[in-house]
Amino acid sequence: MTRDSETETATLAGGCFWCTEAAFKELDGVESVTSGYAGGHVEDPSYEAVCSGDTGHAEVVQVEYDPAKLAYEDLLKVFFTVHDPTQLNRQGPDVGTQYRSAVFYHDDEQADIVRQFVSQLEAEGAYDEGDIVTEIEPLEEFYEAEEHHQDYYEKNPNDQYCSIQAEPKVQKVREKFGGKATQ
Repeated sequence: MTRDSETETATLAGGCFWCTEAAFKELDGVESVTSGYAGGHVEDPSYEAVCSGDTGHAEVVQVEYDPAKLAYEDLLKVFFTVHDPTQLNRQGPDVGTQYRSAVFYHDDEQADIVRQFVSQLEAEGAYDEGDIVTEIEPLEEFYEAEEHHQDYYEKNPNDQYCSIQAEPKVQKVREKFGGKATQ
């Protein structure tokens, strides 16, 4: 059993990490969100290398959360709300394998939960746009992104990309998950 003082970690890829990070920071129970890279074959890649599409990495966020306040399933609900899991290797204007939809699980329990969650979404026909293409893989290695990518939305509130791409995700979290949102 998890004690209240302990946290758990989820690693999720849903397009640009600036947008995903901003959305998850809205949730009560989230202790921290770190942007980074996972799922590739190059050790300690740079942003430029990941953007080239040659490293195999996806832009991810690693969410550290308090399971006494927020369940892994709650994170999955937000994740599958703030990005389109039917788009293969893209999210909106961002195209490439680095923007793919993926869940990198940390243990067998997370793997079972996410597989059941996706099966339920598919059974419900949750997405008219097509089949869910979200990859479900074990987390091999997480590499933290460069410092200027951390808290990007907060540090750059007037950035046009953030206004167009991140702000709607933040608003969606506030509207749909108000009971769990911090603001």
